[in-house]
Amino acid sequence: MEIFGIGPLELLYIFIIALIILGPKDMVKAGRSLGRFLRKIVMSQSWRTVQHASQEFRHLPNKLIREAGLEEFEDEMKEVEKISKSYLDDVKRTEIDFQEFQSDISTWTNPPPSDESPNAPAPKELESPKDKDQKSESPTDSSQSIEE
Repeated sequence: MEIFGIGPLELLYIFIIALIILGPKDMVKAGRSLGRFLRKIVMSQSWRTVQHASQEFRHLPNKLIREAGLEEFEDEMKEVEKISKSYLDDVKRTEIDFQEFQSDISTWTNPPPSDESPNAPAPKELESPKDKDQKSESPTDSSQSIEE
């Protein structure tokens, strides 16, 4: 409970300070005069006007929404958000299904990994006879064949 924006602990603090400053005898007189003053303020027409204006300001956004017919728009926006969320969920599920399908089919579409590296020399049985002859020649023989 707050009175004029002052909480119960703050009110207790003010009461203790007033008791120290005024003393117990003058505290009763000060309390009566403060009570009369606050009653005059609360019962006055200006206080009622201020309270009514603050209440109008608090309810103004809701009132404007009702007058503009935006409540229906607000409901439609919530419905659109639900639909879009369901579509996003469907897209995510489809993506997951596609990834699973892709991983399942990858064993069929990709060749099995080979043990040989692409830069490895060809096996000897696939070499042609010319290649064997060239390898058997020594470097001196090749230089002689160029000179001839």
